[in-house]
Amino acid sequence: MISEFLTKRGYQKAAVRGKPTDFAPGTFATHVIVPVSNGTVNIPIDVVIQPQKPNKANFPILIEAKSAGDFTNTNKRRKEEAQKIHQLREAYGQNGNLLLFLCGYFDTGYLGYEAAEGLDWIWEHRIDDMLQLGI
Repeated sequence: MISEFLTKRGYQKAAVRGKPTDFAPGTFATHVIVPVSNGTVNIPIDVVIQPQKPNKANFPILIEAKSAGDFTNTNKRRKEEAQKIHQLREAYGQNGNLLLFLCGYFDTGYLGYEAAEGLDWIWEHRIDDMLQLGI
């Protein structure tokens, strides 16, 4: 869904692997391994998007896609995203952002926990909200 959204807006899928800042403007990739912890640890990121007009730090938008069929599973996994955002910020400073792309059932407990960790989200049924990110 995200790939289709981006392609319709002129973005091209890239085969870039490595640092997030290696992405050219107007490109994106899925299932990217991003190095953190001085390159000694790699974390998977579902989507990396370098806007056509990159931000000052040239750091792309990183998205973690989450789907939940009920509220139980979301609470089991919420710490995973928090750990990723901490690792990204340790490696890339405050430029190390991570957004959640949510589909399904996510209650206020989950959303509050993620917000407290500095994560924001976009709902699948409101994908056009991605335009607010400068896409």
